[in-house]
Amino acid sequence: MKIIFIAALYLSCCSYFVHAQTQPVAPVAPRNKISFQLQAGTQGIGGDLRYGLTNRVSLRGGASFIPVKANNVFTFSGFDSNNSLSVKFSNVHLWADVVLFKKLQGLRLVTGAGYLFKANGNINVLPTGTYSVGNYKITPADLGSLNIDMSWRGVAPYLGLGLFKGFPKNRFNVNLDLGTYYLSSPKSKVTGTEMLADNYKLEPQLNANMKCYRWLPVAQLNFNFRLR
Repeated sequence: MKIIFIAALYLSCCSYFVHAQTQPVAPVAPRNKISFQLQAGTQGIGGDLRYGLTNRVSLRGGASFIPVKANNVFTFSGFDSNNSLSVKFSNVHLWADVVLFKKLQGLRLVTGAGYLFKANGNINVLPTGTYSVGNYKITPADLGSLNIDMSWRGVAPYLGLGLFKGFPKNRFNVNLDLGTYYLSSPKSKVTGTEMLADNYKLEPQLNANMKCYRWLPVAQLNFNFRLR
């Protein structure tokens, strides 16, 4: 009886093992790719988080900052001055990358928009020369100073191309973005003091002259680190 019991137990265990091996294994759901990239280019320095929706479509959101300042970049014939130029562009953006051709994974159409919460250009002019008008001398203090502010703040659509693969095959790659933002129409503010105080009247003409300057080219290098 003991031998019969052991044999029956052995056969039942073998039957269970065979049954377990023949059961279909539930497929593991693929995990969406995620990467983080550091970027540097014409829209400054910043970072993006990229999320793969499918093998050919991904979303990325991030921010960029560009501060530029330079002194005495302008010269005026017959007018001595110290002048300074500053440019500050800061944006948050959401872009979508679409691989148009399955066999060209390294070529992507990139579209989306950015919100420029700071988009300013500033020129400040401080006269330094003394001028004679008849018997009267005009000093720098008499002339005063002139400040010109331009602002493109607001929502800006983006269109461009992405070159090289959006996600690293392993852990790291480098890719490139080439495109442009279409900025809102610029608004100017002209502020002068002393003899230059009346220059605020130039604002309508300055706005008209600058209305075509609405394209912000983007050429940036991305250092892409895959998180999963």
